[in-house]
Amino acid sequence: MKYRIEHDTLGEVKVPANHMWGAQTERSVENFKIGSQMPYEIIKAFAILKKCTAKINAQKELLDNDKWTAICEACDEIIEGKWNDEFPLVVYQTGSGTQSNMNMNEVIAHIANEKLKCKNIEKKVHPNDDVNMSQSSNDTFPTAMHIAAVSTLRECLYKPLKSLSDTFHKKSDDFKDVVKIGRTHLQDAVPMTLGQEFSGWAEMLDKSMSMIKDSEKYLLELAIGGTAVGTGINSPEDFGEKVSDEIAKETGIPFVSAANKFYALTGRDDFVFSHGALEALAMDCMKFANDIRWLASGPRAGFGEIIIPANEPGSSIMPGKVNPTQCEALTMVACRVHGNQATISFASSQGNFELNVFAPVMANSYIESVKLLSQSIHSFNIHCATGIEPNYERMNQLVNSSLMLVTALSPHIGYEKSAKIAKQAHKQKISLKEAAIASGYVSEEDYDKYVNPAIMTNKDR
Repeated sequence: MKYRIEHDTLGEVKVPANHMWGAQTERSVENFKIGSQMPYEIIKAFAILKKCTAKINAQKELLDNDKWTAICEACDEIIEGKWNDEFPLVVYQTGSGTQSNMNMNEVIAHIANEKLKCKNIEKKVHPNDDVNMSQSSNDTFPTAMHIAAVSTLRECLYKPLKSLSDTFHKKSDDFKDVVKIGRTHLQDAVPMTLGQEFSGWAEMLDKSMSMIKDSEKYLLELAIGGTAVGTGINSPEDFGEKVSDEIAKETGIPFVSAANKFYALTGRDDFVFSHGALEALAMDCMKFANDIRWLASGPRAGFGEIIIPANEPGSSIMPGKVNPTQCEALTMVACRVHGNQATISFASSQGNFELNVFAPVMANSYIESVKLLSQSIHSFNIHCATGIEPNYERMNQLVNSSLMLVTALSPHIGYEKSAKIAKQAHKQKISLKEAAIASGYVSEEDYDKYVNPAIMTNKDR
């Protein structure tokens, strides 16, 4: 492999000749061979930020037009994904994200200089003096985190979440007259419809969507302009406001400058709060996925009230088995998101004085949760939810054999007599109707009048 010599304040460094990064990136490559790479979403957000800072620096006559133009062209190519291989750094590096900031600065400077050279312009773009002008890693990485988080929510999560909600709402309407037994405490309860059960799941998704969207407002506030400790040293007046406005124009997302830059550099409760809404969604997914796999359990020794699609063989040893694999995948994602919440919450608590130095792991955890939820919800919807059908015979069997239908008698004969009828039916292994008539508390005519599972669901309310 061929190398070129780059230098930084610590001295000379050999850098692969076929790459655009410089000395500080190469040092990080050598020093941190830990875990996975920084998410592309952070790289793209950084490029958007650098483009906008260059534009504002040019407007303030701090950066000349040739350099500004070259920097912006380089940023556009990075945003388009042309230079993805030039960002090799991992999540587990310096906690401020300084090395990722410098990776971006070095690559942009190298690309920009190539463009200036092609135009026969004898100027050199410097990664610190030009690309990082008026900035610090301490305000750029938190800014990139917020841009990436909101962008990923909007680009990845909301569409599949809405699609699954639509599926559940449709199933709720399709099954509005399908009577089944309700369950509380894992015990038989009064009748309901399968449509009503689906409506509860649909509302979970709708509420989760609303909570996640509400949490965006805290991520729309950007740290840029705070520079090293929040005072804004080495940045021009209103730099944060101007750059935030430019980022809003570039992304179409209403980002604003954080009112208090000291908070914006050291506080991460906004990430804890927003990811908390993602965790709430994950817990809802855990709940309805568990419900669905229980309701589909069987085919002969389980509840068996619904039928889910048979997507693949369920067992390598037991022929004919169909497992609820989409439910299992979704519940595993929910576990991972729960773990990411613990990571983000603990990392948020570890800020010292003017800076939180756990930013990369928080950003990675947040983006991973959004992408996992997006992908698993989409997969669950198309491979499971849309194909769910009722097992009418099994539902009727369980409804007609349920002792909890006795609840309909309570307003007419009282709680104690109703309970006595249920206990006798269970003890003597006879139907509820037989026990009720034998008790002498109700006639057959009254029983048929009072105990109607479909009416008991209040489905027409």
